[in-house]
Amino acid sequence: MSHSDPAPRALRLELLLDAGLTLPDAGAIGVFHPRAGESLTPLPRDRVQVITPHAPDHAAFQAQGFSCTVAPQGRFSAAIVCLPRSRAEGRDLIAMAARLTNGPVIIDGQKTDGADATLRELKSRVRLSATLAKGHGKAAWFPAGEAAGAKFEDWRVSPAQIIDDRGHAFQTLPGVFSSDGIDQASALLARALPAGLKGVGADLGAGWGYLSWHMLKRAAGVSTLHLIDSDSRALDSARVNVTDPRARFHWADATTPLPRLALDFVIMNPPFHQGRDARPQLGTAFIRAAAAMLRPSGQLWMVANRHLPYEPTLAACFRSHVELPGLPGFKLFHAEGPLRTHTAARTAPTHPAKRTRRRA
Repeated sequence: MSHSDPAPRALRLELLLDAGLTLPDAGAIGVFHPRAGESLTPLPRDRVQVITPHAPDHAAFQAQGFSCTVAPQGRFSAAIVCLPRSRAEGRDLIAMAARLTNGPVIIDGQKTDGADATLRELKSRVRLSATLAKGHGKAAWFPAGEAAGAKFEDWRVSPAQIIDDRGHAFQTLPGVFSSDGIDQASALLARALPAGLKGVGADLGAGWGYLSWHMLKRAAGVSTLHLIDSDSRALDSARVNVTDPRARFHWADATTPLPRLALDFVIMNPPFHQGRDARPQLGTAFIRAAAAMLRPSGQLWMVANRHLPYEPTLAACFRSHVELPGLPGFKLFHAEGPLRTHTAARTAPTHPAKRTRRRA
């Protein structure tokens, strides 16, 4: 069997099965937060329920014929937790899986994402199997049920609050971008956004709505602002934070233009990491998607880490662009006039689009 899984979770799962793990013969198998490109071939496809808040991952597994949901539906006979980078998020997924699963709960993660630490913590709470190491990752399992679920109630996460320098509170959740504080780059762009922007706009990669909140509070001439993000959890927080009736929310991959949107402006602080790996092409895809959705007279307001080479893409996609005063670590851009001949590449999206949404 060929394993294209970048984790590779499929191989570790097969080795666990060879080592004595037994999956129940019936019942749904919950797979929590797998990423596009990872293989689930050792599992019976008709029994798998993929649970993911990430739009590109949801689309990728749905295209393979898997049942996909944003939140768990019902109980499971077995579960697999694909550990994310966020420790709090990983704990929450384990607690959720243990509470909803009657059979084995399998924990799988990369060493670079803290799998060792999480497995050590588990040993003090449950009867954890021997740990299997393969492909720069580790996997183990424990029997679940109601008793096991009760052992993890302190691992469940609740919405948190971030207070800005003016005392305004924003809701966020562990695992979403900038969950523990306001991102410096976003704050820089928020200060630079002009009050004179008008018409229909979009916040690409809106997250929990910080930029959108500032945009709508400042610019009375904005008629509609579309908040587009690939993480449904971030958008849930954005709906709490941005209550302005001009806001519209879209759970979608921001690297792919939304059909039928004709925008007067776009604001964005695009991500450039997928997990721990730098992916500057994500920001490039954001720029192309913005240009593809903008009207001929439309404009882009963008912030980026200073080392990222976005200038060639801006020059290829817009008639003009200028760099505005920024900070030592961040640069601001204002671009105008999308060039349609250079945005045809928008039909080839970059996946996945979240990723751990680290920008700074």
